[in-house]
Amino acid sequence: MGEHDGLAELFETYRPHLRAVAHRMLGTGGEADDAVQETWLRLSRSDVGGVANLGGWLTTVVSRVSLDMLRARAARREETAPGPYDLVGDDQAGDGAGDPEHEAVLADSVGRALLVVLDTLAPAERVAFVLHDVFAVPFDQIGPILGRSPVAAKKLASRARHRLRGRPEAAGAEAARHRRVVDAFLTASREGDMEALMAVLAPGVVRRADPAALPPGVPTVVRGARAVARETVVLGRRARFAEPALVNGAVGVVVAPRGRLLLALALAVEDERIAEIDVVADPVRLRALDLALLV
Repeated sequence: MGEHDGLAELFETYRPHLRAVAHRMLGTGGEADDAVQETWLRLSRSDVGGVANLGGWLTTVVSRVSLDMLRARAARREETAPGPYDLVGDDQAGDGAGDPEHEAVLADSVGRALLVVLDTLAPAERVAFVLHDVFAVPFDQIGPILGRSPVAAKKLASRARHRLRGRPEAAGAEAARHRRVVDAFLTASREGDMEALMAVLAPGVVRRADPAALPPGVPTVVRGARAVARETVVLGRRARFAEPALVNGAVGVVVAPRGRLLLALALAVEDERIAEIDVVADPVRLRALDLALLV
């Protein structure tokens, strides 16, 4: 076996870790694979004979590659994305979006809500948080990756942590009740259970939606529990991409195939039932939302 073959074999032992780091930083499997491949190319061109900790060296490289990709992504934010209905409703969408098993693995290993909220952070904040809070990399190693001091890197991670947690409007028992209502709504939506949906929706519930979230011909406003439940059953396949999150301080839902936000549901809960549903799909409105994790 040649030296290059031996290096490639050694790299494969680190690949799962490197992909996990890149996936949490970048949010998609395709981009994570690209970052890992670029890391291999840099390794293959480098003399690492004197590197005492190859795993740490590779983590640093994949982090820098991911940071560059995040910065490039931020620079092209103004590009128009496909309509949420087109992507969420397309079972043939790429990158495993139409594969329920793939989506379940993504949700279990990372969490769509976490990926969505991470995407609201500045690139340096995201890298600092992921490396320290998820992978326990010390700040004296994170600082050089970001071109900052360890103290500055620690502040970036702290700022990210604060933004991820948000400020819920409801607290304690009230927040827990709202979470149970939203969980019940999502479960009923996934199962297409009309009776369960009727039980969790207020009789006079109002559903408002941006046109981009709806198929042609569906009204932007629907009123009444039966009408909203019936529509939810028809469009319920989206629910497999959904996860609870804080939306503008209240318990709501993010819908994120492949961990990328396509729409959000801002919900008003009254007397243990959902009284209002605002389906946000317009890119400008999505960017204006205050999204945070439920903790």
